Amino acid sequence: MAPLSNQQFKAFVGIDWADTKHDICLQQAGDDRREFDCIPHQVTRIDEWAKALHQRFGGPIAIALELARGPIVSVLQKHAFFTLFPINPLMLAKYREAFKPSRAKDDPTDAELALDLLLRHPERFSPLRPQSAGMRSLLSLIEQRRELVGDKTRFTNRLTNALKQYYPQALEWFDDIDTVLFCDFLTRWPTLPAVRRASRKTIETFFHAHNCRRAKLIEGRLESIRCAASLTDDPGIVAPHRLLALMLVTQLRTALAAIDVFDKEIATVARTLPDFDLFDSLPGAGPHLTPRLLAAFGEQRDRFKGADELQKDSGIAPVTERSGKKCWVHWRWQCPTFLRQTFVEWAGQTINKSFWAGAYYRQQRAKGNSYQAAVRALAFKWIRILHRCWQTGTRYDESVYLNALRKRGSSLLRNLALPG
Repeated sequence: MAPLSNQQFKAFVGIDWADTKHDICLQQAGDDRREFDCIPHQVTRIDEWAKALHQRFGGPIAIALELARGPIVSVLQKHAFFTLFPINPLMLAKYREAFKPSRAKDDPTDAELALDLLLRHPERFSPLRPQSAGMRSLLSLIEQRRELVGDKTRFTNRLTNALKQYYPQALEWFDDIDTVLFCDFLTRWPTLPAVRRASRKTIETFFHAHNCRRAKLIEGRLESIRCAASLTDDPGIVAPHRLLALMLVTQLRTALAAIDVFDKEIATVARTLPDFDLFDSLPGAGPHLTPRLLAAFGEQRDRFKGADELQKDSGIAPVTERSGKKCWVHWRWQCPTFLRQTFVEWAGQTINKSFWAGAYYRQQRAKGNSYQAAVRALAFKWIRILHRCWQTGTRYDESVYLNALRKRGSSLLRNLALPG
């Protein structure tokens, strides 16, 4: 879509959204006067307001707001005569602070500032262009799964703390507690005396039923159970923490089941998207990272002008600050952390699955870089490669890239025996 400066909008609107109401600042094209209004967050009232604007001005109408998605965005997108321009909330906050060092804030003022930003710096804002329903569904599913994983982490942390108060041995017997096996074990034997009363045969049958058949591991657990001593027998400690542990197990079990449901739905939706095969063929991507990488790039090929924009947007590219004789390089603090995590996690998986990636990682470590710094540097290089594959719709081929490195005389391949 053409930039704002190249379009003939009939009116410009700034919106400061809230849960219950939305403050509005309106300016007609070619007129310096501004009008203020406030509408409740009700679909019918918002639709009435939109229709009234259309009857008054026709279209198109540019709208500046701090959201790229959400209820207000969804209801506004129903109207074809609106063109939405998302504004970074941090940018708006800094713009407000520039004129109000006291940091005084008011919703109508924020609506006017959003409008002011759009009118004064149109080249800095791009219109919101929704991706396909399938891609938007995948993005939402991935983010909701991330929230569920966060819930799981909170439950396991609280459960660990509760068990440490009265039943720490249960934590020693299992490497991971975020499993159905651990939930079932604790549900059946929520205290040390309870599991010590169980027969050897009963415990063995339990582990076998959960597909745990390593005789040495089971024997070690049985021996530890036989020799274990209670941390405390105080009912004032054991009873409440036992109840808390059982409640947390119920919540953890629900979170684990929900994550499994989301994993299946994500896999189903991802396979319906045109670029799935392109990302599924990547080394180390696997069932979890393939959909995340697919969502990270999206399907709009003109979304990024070059790989460098994606490197910056994802937070992988470092930031350089210069002032006088000082120069400071650091990683980006303001970025989508989950997006950065996606690229870093995948880059780490490629170390043992890609010849050049492993060599590059070891080269970075030899320079004295930490593991995280080396993996981020590797992710930086991978993004350039993936962006090229994504732009051309070409699946990644390790041999093609190695040949390209060889032709360029890359120092990465010197003194290394190439595979095959």
